[in-house]
Amino acid sequence: MIIYNAKIYTMNNSDEIIENGYVKYENGKITSIGEGLPENADDKLIDAKGNSLYPGFIDAHTHLGLFTSGVGIEGEDFNEDSDPITPQLNALDGINPMDSAFEDARKAGVTAAAVSPGSSNAICGSIIAVKTIGKRVDTMSLGKIGMKISLGENPKMTYLDKDSSPVTRMAIAALIRETLSKAQRYMKDKEAGDETPEFDAKCEALIPLLRREIKAHFHCHRADDIFTAIRIANEFDLDYVLIHCTEGHLIADELKNENATVVIGPVICDKSKPELANLTSENGYILNSTGVEISICTDHSEVPIQYLPISAGIEIKNGLEFYEALKAVTKTPAKQLGLSDRIGSIEIGKDADLVMFSSNPFEIMSSPIMVVINGEEI
Repeated sequence: MIIYNAKIYTMNNSDEIIENGYVKYENGKITSIGEGLPENADDKLIDAKGNSLYPGFIDAHTHLGLFTSGVGIEGEDFNEDSDPITPQLNALDGINPMDSAFEDARKAGVTAAAVSPGSSNAICGSIIAVKTIGKRVDTMSLGKIGMKISLGENPKMTYLDKDSSPVTRMAIAALIRETLSKAQRYMKDKEAGDETPEFDAKCEALIPLLRREIKAHFHCHRADDIFTAIRIANEFDLDYVLIHCTEGHLIADELKNENATVVIGPVICDKSKPELANLTSENGYILNSTGVEISICTDHSEVPIQYLPISAGIEIKNGLEFYEALKAVTKTPAKQLGLSDRIGSIEIGKDADLVMFSSNPFEIMSSPIMVVINGEEI
């Protein structure tokens, strides 16, 4: 398959834009890209008619499929609030790929998403990334990419109502430290090999995090919670990303100095709880202009996933440059999720996840005129 006569936003390391080019793909992978048309082009040809071609959009933080649309409590599977420490949970086991939100995502050009357990617990469980097409989540999965850790109001209020710890920010941080310390000892005992410790599912689940094979995804809104996340990450030498980072604009210089990476959002929301008091749509612009790496999320189902492009548009309206917004839904989330070898840019060897628009993709009236996932035209 060859798409030609397209303006191609490659999103590669050189940020190359090919004004009139082609993309060839087969068996789900991009095999060739360049100007004009390849020689001896005998594949099926699709004329882009001068329209713009982008990598498939990526939502860096969602609960997609863990909350079945239109079902209610029976379909809510993202908050296991019976225990404040549940690293052994795996989002893979809760996702319903038949949820209509997956189709909504595809129609908006969102071809991949990170799916996270909810934020009711201090440690919530493993995050996976998925493609937004398929009937069986095992084949949709791009693998475990993170461990969800929550700070602030959500775990505090969840367990306050249960008359159980944690009910303060101090207790949340203490529980996280205690659990990570225990997992460190467990891991060292296993590696020593003298005497294998008794199997501990919670500790086992945290070993990839401690080995920096996956990242800590810290749910944090307030500035003090953001700094607690950084403090804990530094104490345990964790690779991490800050999720939401609502008050990031107040501490942008500090985040730049820490070389922190951030997922902002949801953008389309109100100040629905106390820790959102300083919410602003200029957050992305301020962080980005300070030099902080950002991506944009919907936090689906807080904001439906099909509004990821509109969320980027709102950030553009509030100062973020178009190309920076495009990076925030393509190459940057791919990097943050550890999946840059597969998605996030149009390059040889990457997955053939492509979206085509005839107008600005971040305008409210725009919809993709073509969506390709794994080389399949949707």
